Amino acid sequence: MKKIITILAAVLITASVFAQAPQKMSYQAVIRNASNALVTSTAVGMRISVLQGSSTGTAVYVETQTPSTNANGLVSLSIGTGTPITGTFASINWANGPYFIKTETDPAGGTAYTIAGTSELMSVPYALHAKTAESITGGGSSDNFYLGQDTLGGIVYYIYKDSTGKQRGLIVSKTESTAVWQATGVLVNANRTEDGAFNTNLMTSSAAATYIATLGAGWYLPSIDELGLLYYNRYSAQKALRAGGFTLLSTSASYWSSTEGNASNAFYFIFYAGHAAANAKPNSFSVRGVRAF
Repeated sequence: MKKIITILAAVLITASVFAQAPQKMSYQAVIRNASNALVTSTAVGMRISVLQGSSTGTAVYVETQTPSTNANGLVSLSIGTGTPITGTFASINWANGPYFIKTETDPAGGTAYTIAGTSELMSVPYALHAKTAESITGGGSSDNFYLGQDTLGGIVYYIYKDSTGKQRGLIVSKTESTAVWQATGVLVNANRTEDGAFNTNLMTSSAAATYIATLGAGWYLPSIDELGLLYYNRYSAQKALRAGGFTLLSTSASYWSSTEGNASNAFYFIFYAGHAAANAKPNSFSVRGVRAF
């Protein structure tokens, strides 16, 4: 039986200045065929339904899209930006949940949907509802993050303010794995030292990138600079990870970054020695996801 493995729905929320409801939310899933093989680098046809009440509930919104999977079988799209079939996304009353996302996929890019999956939206509808309330009242602030905070699926480990004075920062995941950077040496130009999201999007034939994809939308393999910040700011993160019973950052392992050195090597950070170096991509090191806010 063919299947779609849902990773995450509704993470990135955007709204126009004058809107009282979010206009889209991002969705990602890994698609596998009947042999459990990834459906990679392929344009697929998708029908997305927002169901109210249960996994078999009323479809309050339905749209179609034709996104493409990447080299890791990951498909990314923004629900609310497709071709509407039923309802309007902006009219969904997120306070009247629960809501479920049903996806139907045709791996050939048409409308013969043979892969189906349904997943419940958990805290996201409430976040969407809160965003609506904020737009109506004019209240609320996003500048309330703090070091060691357990939020957005991870732990805040770095905070700064951008040119507008808005709070920004980085969050580290609560779990980790071990994986190779790339099965064979192929240059992909993932060479940014400060932008792990950019690098991760370019990584191919990478078990490390595949693992990061399972964490959901918004997560990526940190660049070497972001990984260095994690090492030198690990005090608050480690305390929060320990307090929550999550997987601690290793004091004896090396962690892959997403920053490529050349076709053969990529940069990694040696946590037991406190410095960065380069190593052969087929080597297996620890892998930890980060995300930005």
